Amino acid sequence: MDQPAPPTDIRTRIDAIYRAEGRRVFASLVRLVRDFDLAEEALHEAFAAAVEKWAANGVPDNPRAWLVSTGRFKVIDALRRRGHLTALHSELAQRAAEVAAANAVRASEDIEDDRLRLVFACCHPALDRSVQVPLTLREVCGLTTEEIAAAFLTAPATMAQRLVRGKAKIRDAGIPITVPEADQLAERLEPVLAVVYLVFNEGYAATSGAALTRPDLSGEAVRLGRLVAELLPDPEAVGLLALMLLQESRRPARATPEGDVVLLADQDRSLWNAALIAEGLELVGRALSSGRAGPYTLQAAIAAAHARARTPEATDWNHIAQLYDALRAAHPSPVVELNRAVAVAMRDGPAAGLTLIDAILAQGALGTYHLAHAARADLLRRLGDRVAARAAYERALALVRQEPERRFLMSRLAQLERF
Repeated sequence: MDQPAPPTDIRTRIDAIYRAEGRRVFASLVRLVRDFDLAEEALHEAFAAAVEKWAANGVPDNPRAWLVSTGRFKVIDALRRRGHLTALHSELAQRAAEVAAANAVRASEDIEDDRLRLVFACCHPALDRSVQVPLTLREVCGLTTEEIAAAFLTAPATMAQRLVRGKAKIRDAGIPITVPEADQLAERLEPVLAVVYLVFNEGYAATSGAALTRPDLSGEAVRLGRLVAELLPDPEAVGLLALMLLQESRRPARATPEGDVVLLADQDRSLWNAALIAEGLELVGRALSSGRAGPYTLQAAIAAAHARARTPEATDWNHIAQLYDALRAAHPSPVVELNRAVAVAMRDGPAAGLTLIDAILAQGALGTYHLAHAARADLLRRLGDRVAARAAYERALALVRQEPERRFLMSRLAQLERF
């Protein structure tokens, strides 16, 4: 155990532990008590206790274990206050023993992670698909309801209702907080991969806030992606891991030291992480060799095409556009159509891309998606239509929720004014 530190140092360290371990502690508490709200209450009470205890006694050698143990006792205290202790005390003790025993068994297979168990529970087939992914993002990864609603282009109130229904279903149906057996893994894989992908996206390009990225979320997504790929080496699980590694390799070059956006064409490619690129290229090759290229593998192939280009001019936009054609056929969506339009614009010129983006916006699906309007504005700027470009940039500014992107769009508007 560490020696006691000044209160400000302890609070700083506890804040760091909360960011790194909070949702893992929460996952263990959910598995123990099978009640999301009770586990959330116990989590916060455990961290409040840590502020007091660790300031006096120092940080324990295993903070996560201390927090889980303290949280368990906080649950018992809460049940005592509610008058439910007698009926549930023995059950809680039994569950604690089950958790310890199950973890010991799984440890030999490197699947001891309660957070991964909670991912599979939130993606249980008994839950509606519209609930599975949002619930996992909220309860496993700690995203806010507003962040999740933005990711799904859904009203926060609607998303909040889905989350409440999902938690109630897990509790009332007695859905187990476990990694499924091998013969059940395949049918549970798709929503789990969707969760990992959305977590990574929120970390790679945060939907709101002061920072362009959230490394804690993208790092957690990569960690979970590795666990899933090891647990079930399906080509799509491997393809998703490849995609995340290739995207993550560009993080050091994606923003200035002040946190401003650096576009792909302007990035210092010497800053890209060569080790992540090498691993990602090997994985995407493995996934493609299976002959079953799904949407994650195709996106990984697109990321690989960018990673192989030593300069922006060396980018094979024809190959990338063809990959987007394949992705559109395998997994059609408005966002895929938008990304394809950008690739077509790079291959065939801004007018060709603008025609495609205008058609997408006319369908209405991306009317509130700021990146669609930003892409349209950029093509109009390249075509020399300053009036229409200004209107498109202003529309994107009205929709953007992230400060670095807001500053970027404002700088583009300022450039239009100067010419």
